[in-house]
Amino acid sequence: MQTVVDLTRCQGYAQCVFLAPEVFHLHGQEGLLYAPDVPDDQAERVRQAAAACPVQAILLGEEVNAGAR
Repeated sequence: MQTVVDLTRCQGYAQCVFLAPEVFHLHGQEGLLYAPDVPDDQAERVRQAAAACPVQAILLGEEVNAGAR
């Protein structure tokens, strides 16, 4: 699964970091780092993280390609 975070939208609430720490990491207090290629064993956690994002900054799978248009 592909993941993209719209860093202009991300407000650093870090819900994704708590739900999928193997994919999302905070750098400093507000900078988010993430792995764009999600391992299969982390896919469900990343889906939960995307759903929990208060500003809906995380795009997954098909949404990644649609967002690029």
